[in-house]
Amino acid sequence: MNFFTEDRTFCAMLKRMMDPELFNWAEGELSDLGSAAAGRIDERAAHTDNDGEPKLVKYDRFGEDQSYVWVNEGYRQTADDIYRRGIVAYPHREIPELGRKGNYFYSFAQGYLLSQAEPGFYCPVTLTMATAYLLDSYGDDELKRRFLPHILSTGEKEMYEGGTFLTERQGGSDVGANETEALEAEDGSYRLYGEKYFASNAGRAEVAMVLARIAGSKPGTKGLSLFLVPWQHEDGTRNRLSIRRLKDKLGVKAVPSAEVELDGAKGYLVGKAEDGFYYMMEALNLSRISNAVASLGIMRRSYLESYTYAETRQAFAKPLIDYPMIQDTLTKMKIKLDAELYSVFHLIEEYDLSFYYEGKTSGSETAYLRLLIALIKAETADQSISFAHEAIEMHGGNGYIEDFVTPRMLRDAQVLTVWEGTSNILGLEVLRLMNKYAIHQEFIRRMEEKAARCYVTDPKLLANVRSMIAQLADELDEITALSDYEQTRKIKPAAKKMVTIFETVMMLEATEEADPGGWEQISASIYIKSQLYPLFSYNHTSWRPEEGWVVLGLTEQGANSRV
Repeated sequence: MNFFTEDRTFCAMLKRMMDPELFNWAEGELSDLGSAAAGRIDERAAHTDNDGEPKLVKYDRFGEDQSYVWVNEGYRQTADDIYRRGIVAYPHREIPELGRKGNYFYSFAQGYLLSQAEPGFYCPVTLTMATAYLLDSYGDDELKRRFLPHILSTGEKEMYEGGTFLTERQGGSDVGANETEALEAEDGSYRLYGEKYFASNAGRAEVAMVLARIAGSKPGTKGLSLFLVPWQHEDGTRNRLSIRRLKDKLGVKAVPSAEVELDGAKGYLVGKAEDGFYYMMEALNLSRISNAVASLGIMRRSYLESYTYAETRQAFAKPLIDYPMIQDTLTKMKIKLDAELYSVFHLIEEYDLSFYYEGKTSGSETAYLRLLIALIKAETADQSISFAHEAIEMHGGNGYIEDFVTPRMLRDAQVLTVWEGTSNILGLEVLRLMNKYAIHQEFIRRMEEKAARCYVTDPKLLANVRSMIAQLADELDEITALSDYEQTRKIKPAAKKMVTIFETVMMLEATEEADPGGWEQISASIYIKSQLYPLFSYNHTSWRPEEGWVVLGLTEQGANSRV
């Protein structure tokens, strides 16, 4: 099994969307990672989840607080393997074989493959990516000199992992309620005092990005500043951070999440003191994309496990895959997976443009990107749970047994709706963007333009899509005219319509270079009838599930498949 070469839709999409030089190099790298993820990385992930989760060794043999986090040897090997592949480094530095920078598109392609085996470990990778982003974007020259080569190391220097410590007990998502205080020292550094209640990758991150309030600063988010806090001093002694306990979590056992106390920990101001919260929100958007990629990885693995099991499992003297209900389930899973795949990587393409052309994008373009991030993060997180549930049901009783990967996928998927903002928080983000930037109008304009350029064999289908875009435009305008209280009641169903329209357009765009009547054309048609029509009260009784049965065979087994 190879998670890359077996995924024909993913391979074809990358070839279409990446520039030829980068793709020609990345194809071999991703094939190697796809093999490792389906093999040794997956085996290590199962061991970590069942028997080898991180442990806090609070005190040393002399009774001194060391706050050491132990991880198993397989975890260490996976960490070394993944970071050496440039998953954090190459958006910021040259790929030696090419003599040019990589980009987030390639990094997230790696993350998609990794997450099919170990979404728990992709969390520390994400935090290290966020740390690299913040330091590279806003750190001064001295901080970059000391820390960035280690954070971006692919093995030529000691590799540092990163962390972002935001959450406090009294605040949670309300970061403006944070109380951690920063006092300036004589040498220009700061001493931080406070507690971070949900600090992921604690004890493994050599460098953490921490929000704290400089004494005398404003209340709320405007008074928060960003600090780089190393876990150890340059002489190797521990900075004044300690771990009270590790969280006993439902899933993602690979990542140590802790309650961390800062008792005069030495930190260094990053960027302008008054802009700390805004810096961290930029990193949060990067992490939300990572969250969507992790969700996508779980969706793909769930589909793959379901399809493989249905092919091999016999029930009542024939394979499961010969039964119409199974065919219907697998077809709908594959079509929804394709829609999510196209949407997530279109978002990543937009993000790359924003990152590498900073200062050349308008406020509306930035707001549009934030809108897509909020919509897609919420949808992919929900779908990861749905897919993991469907995989368990496909396996029957076996799906509930820890010998199979399906229970771990469901447990790992559940956190993705919480990390980086729940659906309620993301709904409020969509509302803010609508009220501040009228971004829904920009969204509608872009969807209308894209739909006008699309082609499908059934013109009535496309006419219906354009009609639904117009209907959504009216609905969004009506929401902005409501009171704040009523807006919050309406926004989540409206956001679901927005993301489904977006995925529809992504599916239609994928048909542009495809053969008429091929998989892309038929799957776009089924997606519209099964996913979009119900949201807009359209008559979708014309969709016959059997349309998808043969299509499934076209993409996975060849045109002559019995499916």
